[in-house]
Amino acid sequence: MKFRKKPVVIEAVQWFKHGDHPEVLRHFESEFGYIDTLEGALLVSEGDWIITGVVGETYPCKPDIFELTYELAE
Repeated sequence: MKFRKKPVVIEAVQWFKHGDHPEVLRHFESEFGYIDTLEGALLVSEGDWIITGVVGETYPCKPDIFELTYELAE
């Protein structure tokens, strides 16, 4: 069986530095950050998109995957 994702509008912010998104926490003294997700802590790198999902959860997404998966909603 094959399935297709239901079309859902999400909120996303591209992250470049600490302070760009309140959910991104400082990863020691590095330029990286991390987000506590349902799957555990995930590393956030410069340029990653921070997505807020359908039930308010947040998680990072690499720019290339974001571009293949999402388009601007009007």
